[in-house]
Amino acid sequence: MSASSVFKQMVEERPLVSVMAAHNPLTARLVEEAGFEAIWASGFELSASLGIPDASIFTMTEQVENVRNMSGAIDIPIVADIDTGYGNAINVIHAIEAIEGAGAALAVMEDKNFPKDTSLLEGGRQDLLRIEEFQGKIEAAVAQRKDPDFMIVARIEALIAGQGQEEALKRGHAYEEAGADAILIHSKSKTPDEIVEFAKRWDGGVPIVIVPTVYPQLTEERIRELGNIKVVIYGNHCVRGIVTALRDVFSQIRADGGIEEVDKKIVSVEEIFDLQNVAGMKENEKRYLR
Repeated sequence: MSASSVFKQMVEERPLVSVMAAHNPLTARLVEEAGFEAIWASGFELSASLGIPDASIFTMTEQVENVRNMSGAIDIPIVADIDTGYGNAINVIHAIEAIEGAGAALAVMEDKNFPKDTSLLEGGRQDLLRIEEFQGKIEAAVAQRKDPDFMIVARIEALIAGQGQEEALKRGHAYEEAGADAILIHSKSKTPDEIVEFAKRWDGGVPIVIVPTVYPQLTEERIRELGNIKVVIYGNHCVRGIVTALRDVFSQIRADGGIEEVDKKIVSVEEIFDLQNVAGMKENEKRYLR
């Protein structure tokens, strides 16, 4: 089965698919090692790893290369964050061809104007496309995909933009009509109330995807109880975890004036060798180096 077929089957057969963000092959391997079912190739995380804002600054080529590198390092599916599709419907055609060819199992595209601001930025630009224009982008994505199981997920930013439930539901139905295989409903509310309301009111035929970054009270148990949310994405906990851990380690080294105490707490060099698959390289050396 293709990675796209694997992911689509999980959505159809499991109560909930749990997806964790990553931004390079090493973090992708750690996500896989932890037992998550898929990787979120996060635009926010890739931007952060490059030290730039998540504002349509890095290029489509950089994300495609990132997905290709992660795809070669892990066996679980990759959910590709393609932001707004890098432009209009013509850009989307090229983006879908490239990201699917790089090994992504599905793509998530949001209905904001290009260039965008990241959704959770206080005071950010959250301007939405006209519904008809975004329908055209969805239709272009659906027409371009090679694998019919490569899901096109339409990300609705109406709640982020403060336009309310009616607009969000209207857009969801319009995007399903255009061929979207799932709807990602995003929110910046500090409680899960408006996501729960959307889920209860959603009467479309495609499943819901959520990203509970700012409403962590919505646990996987509660999500499953809602019934029509089939994918949960932890959208930035990889890079946030890395920053937390590295600040702790670096601060202790500076405070101690050396690495003796820190060395007792961090993973060994041998564990890094394992993540690099050094053992596999050595086996190949025995077979092929002459």
